[in-house]
Amino acid sequence: MSDEESPDIPYEQARDELIETVRKLEAGGTTLEESLALWERGEELAKICQQWLDGARARLQAATGAGDPEDE
Repeated sequence: MSDEESPDIPYEQARDELIETVRKLEAGGTTLEESLALWERGEELAKICQQWLDGARARLQAATGAGDPEDE
């Protein structure tokens, strides 16, 4: 997926699934293999959320004419 494409799932869905994944990991009681699969899915979901947030930030900056915050 390129940076310009929207992720396949909506932000809210990715966020909610990430929260549930973290809950399962924190609760324990899973095998090592299950824990690794949950961790990998969590990493993927975190990246999806970050893509959505980065896209929203870029849209806000474009809409307000604001430059990069580091330029200030």
